Amino acid sequence: MLLLASLACFTISLQAQRRPETEPMPPKVTAKPADNNNTIRLALDSSVTTSNAITIKGQRVPYTATAGTIPVWDENGKPLAGVFYTYYERSDVKDLAARPLVISFNGGPGTSSVWMEIGYTGPRMLKIDDEGYPIQPYGLRDNPHSILDVADIVYVDPVNTGFSRPADKDIPPATFFGVNADIKYLAGWISTFVSRYKRWASPKFLIGESYGTTRVSGLALELQNNQWMYLNGVILVSPTDLGIDRNGPVDAALSLPYYAATAWYHKKLPADLQSKDLNAVLPEVETFTINELLPALAKGGSLTDADRTAIADKMSRYSGLSQQFIIQNNLEILPSAFWKELLRDKGYTIGRLDSRYLGIDRKDAGITPDYNAELNSWLHAFTPAINMYLRDELKYKTDLKYYMFGPVSPWDRTNDHTGENLRQAIAENPFLHVLVQSGYFDGACDYFNAKYSLWQIDVAGKLKGRLSWEGYRSGHMMYLRKEDLATANQHLRDFILKAIPGDKPARY
Repeated sequence: MLLLASLACFTISLQAQRRPETEPMPPKVTAKPADNNNTIRLALDSSVTTSNAITIKGQRVPYTATAGTIPVWDENGKPLAGVFYTYYERSDVKDLAARPLVISFNGGPGTSSVWMEIGYTGPRMLKIDDEGYPIQPYGLRDNPHSILDVADIVYVDPVNTGFSRPADKDIPPATFFGVNADIKYLAGWISTFVSRYKRWASPKFLIGESYGTTRVSGLALELQNNQWMYLNGVILVSPTDLGIDRNGPVDAALSLPYYAATAWYHKKLPADLQSKDLNAVLPEVETFTINELLPALAKGGSLTDADRTAIADKMSRYSGLSQQFIIQNNLEILPSAFWKELLRDKGYTIGRLDSRYLGIDRKDAGITPDYNAELNSWLHAFTPAINMYLRDELKYKTDLKYYMFGPVSPWDRTNDHTGENLRQAIAENPFLHVLVQSGYFDGACDYFNAKYSLWQIDVAGKLKGRLSWEGYRSGHMMYLRKEDLATANQHLRDFILKAIPGDKPARY
């Protein structure tokens, strides 16, 4: 795919007012002459703006939506890439200094911001059923739970995701594709964005989902140390391990509460547990995990046969797996084995990112599922919706492929200290608060591992007043379930407003 190597690319300026309940009116377009109109080439610096309005909590919220690209610059002022973004700004706000700005990333690494933009926090969302499954015909609708009433939002696609691309094919991939390279160039890009849109005075928040939590945890410190930009909040949606070591018995033990939640959902627990509410079951499992299972795994081969059997019995009770299967696996059940085993007798596998979803393998035998049932379902729904939205509603014209998952391999995962980076950023900045959101049925970034990360970030217990966690009865993208979409957005809204200190000084 050909890419422009210079900034002599066209800039589109467009204002189109969309009437409520109708398609956008034909826009008036004014374009600067371009040296080449071939839209399959990347426009490193471009934008198109439309106007719209939405009703949130009974309040009419007018806004502008800008879709475009802003360059990544090197130290000599040379463009390295064009990063695609969509920026939503409430248009009836006069004082942007008091208006929060939320900077949103998804994960992968290698996936775009599509998931949270049209699934969670943005003003428009894809059409799905109440549990998050695809429906046809594809389309979009207003999101009555969007946080746009309280904060402006910019969704950012890192290089080789969405429409973002390197400026030149000869730029080394290592410039972008690695834990620390990713953090460094995106921090610089954020600084450029904030300057262009005059948001330096605004309270600022980062939100990341999945690998995006690694990204924003590192960005919190990078922005402070090298861009001199201080945040009010960091939101971690379905967080990764954040580079926090948990190899060995800890890693093997921490998945059990997730197994219990999933077994409860699929009605595989004993009758006395199955009759309880999920929130009554999980504390019991968590206590067993920390106080009994983890020490037993640490003992390894020195564990007596009687103790091994007793632990396996309890694990079976809480996981829905047979005692024999657990003993055969030496009390260490890999998540992939759990996804294959739990409903093997019914001929189904369960999803990795959301274990409410079912899959059908070629063979019931085997040790891992053939595919991720939930991810295929999500791609089914999101891919048509984002292409229709950006190209038709927001009027961003390009023949580039929109990368749902783009080529970012190999990804350098060395020196991932993002959990510690986040801790240091919190310690250095008394204004900085952290919110973690987890789905109980997420098997990739499970909820109990997220709790463990918070414990390890704040080992001294001195920051706990600024750290909070919320759980939801869905999976990795908890917002796809209608009930959780409303609840999770309200938690975001409350967190943003609470993290703005007013005239309180930043000091301990």
